[in-house]
Amino acid sequence: MDRVLEAIYENGVFKPQGTINLPEHQRVTLTVHPLVENPDAELEAWQHVYAGLSDQDITEIENMAVDRSRFMRQEA
Repeated sequence: MDRVLEAIYENGVFKPQGTINLPEHQRVTLTVHPLVENPDAELEAWQHVYAGLSDQDITEIENMAVDRSRFMRQEA
């Protein structure tokens, strides 16, 4: 059963922020998604991504991003 929990990484060890009901020595796989410390600053940074680009440039970039054929190498 998959679960999501928060942890703090200190001195090479992940320390869960709450109780985890697992038997001792249970092996698990961790997927790390760092939490955003300052969401307002992060949003402000992303607002500058398209600064100085024309509407046409933005449309072209967004079309490339959703065109899955560009992500796979085409065999000749």
